[in-house]
Amino acid sequence: MKKLIIINGPNLNLLGRREPEIYGSQTFANYLEVLRKKFPQVELEYYQSNIEGELIDKIQEVGFSYDGIILNAAAYTHTSIGIGDAIKAISSAVVEVHISNTFSREEFRHQSYISPNAKGVILGFGLLSYDLAIESFL
Repeated sequence: MKKLIIINGPNLNLLGRREPEIYGSQTFANYLEVLRKKFPQVELEYYQSNIEGELIDKIQEVGFSYDGIILNAAAYTHTSIGIGDAIKAISSAVVEVHISNTFSREEFRHQSYISPNAKGVILGFGLLSYDLAIESFL
C-alpha cells in the first residue's frame, strides 16, 4: 500500500467558501473523503497550515518515509525559497498541485519555487488535480 500525504498551504482551509468562482464550492474535508473512497489502495494522510515554517516542518517530517507528497503550497509556491529548499533536501517524491491554472492568473503566480524540485506539476483541473497527482504515484 502506498503511503501518501496531501499538504495544503495558506487559505486552502477556506475551500468551499473562498472565491468559489476560482476554487469551487466543495470543502477539502469533503473532497478528502471522496479521494479516500476512490483510492482505497492508498494510505492517504492530510495536513494543512497557513504558516510557512509548519509546512517546512511537515515536509521534513514525512520526506524520508512516505512514498510521496502532494503539495499545494498555495501562495507560498511563488514566494518560499524555504519550501523549495525543503523539497530539494528530502528523498520522497513531491508532486506540485494547484486547483486553478496559475498561468491564467496574475503574473506573480507564474513563478514557482516548488517546480524545479518536484517530480511533476498538475494545475488547472480543479480538485481533480489531486486525483491526478495520486494516480501519478500508482
